[in-house]
Amino acid sequence: MASLTVGYAAMLEQFHPTEAVELSAYAESRGFSGVMAADHFQPWVPQQGQSAFVWNVLTAIGERTTGDMGPGVTAPTFRWHPAMVAQASATLAAMYPGRHWLGLGSGEALNEHITGQYWPEAPERITRMFEAIDIIKKLFTGKDVKHSGQFYKLESTRLWTMPETPPEILVATAGPVTAKRAGRTVDGLITVGAPLEKISGLFAKFDEGAREAGKDPSTMPKVLQLHLSWAPTDEEALTNAMVEWPNGGMKFPKGDIRSPFELEQMAKLVRPEDFEGRMVISSDPDAHRAYIQRFVDLGFDRIYLHNVGRNQREWIDVFAEQVLPKLTR
Repeated sequence: MASLTVGYAAMLEQFHPTEAVELSAYAESRGFSGVMAADHFQPWVPQQGQSAFVWNVLTAIGERTTGDMGPGVTAPTFRWHPAMVAQASATLAAMYPGRHWLGLGSGEALNEHITGQYWPEAPERITRMFEAIDIIKKLFTGKDVKHSGQFYKLESTRLWTMPETPPEILVATAGPVTAKRAGRTVDGLITVGAPLEKISGLFAKFDEGAREAGKDPSTMPKVLQLHLSWAPTDEEALTNAMVEWPNGGMKFPKGDIRSPFELEQMAKLVRPEDFEGRMVISSDPDAHRAYIQRFVDLGFDRIYLHNVGRNQREWIDVFAEQVLPKLTR
């Protein structure tokens, strides 16, 4: 079983890229292991205020830190041709050997509709993602490859800049069917905080897919991104959640919503109780530790924490002293 690492989630929707890089370096200096950086073209709500280009930011993080790093997650399907994602990822892995992983997802309209293409329903988005993964894996061999599929074409080419070892590919999903397919085709799984029984089901399907492909699921990374709100008082922690991250309290799929301004209107309907079971909002570090520990016990080996407030340094300090050292594998 892999040892547990706890990394920092750099939310490029909330922080200017320079600040996101500084916070990532600061988190590592206090004991966080690596960085998951958000790939967004737009923030969820206008209040968040930013959306930097993830690959530039990851490069700067690579220069300023020594831990692992990857996009959490990028969609290799609408804004991007899969070949471009493969090139960006291979370059990062060549520059920072052994540190970069590639997190992939099926996309959200908020970021992907901007190129003005037809926005399909979820099953097609997932099918597109797996075809894109097929292209990326072919390119990661470093050999000349081509592809002609249902959604994408790739004329004969190769990646000329390659790391010695290709980056591991992790697929983000909250659905059992996708989890099983991910187990068969990629190196690991990313998901977000959810009820434990739901995640147990995801793990079971992922493991089943892995075994079908002759892989040992116990060696494959299971990665969690966990949103939380910590502040010195419960009131501040709640205000931070309501103001900065109201999308965390929206109990419906957000994949088809196109504008931060639409989400801003929906945010007016979010009530404090909507975060229950979705996000811990507390001034008590031990409440957060206990919650994170449940996911560790379930079998996650890499967890990236996102504190939704602007109080990043203060939060990093408190968690470095009172939470990270107390988590046990």
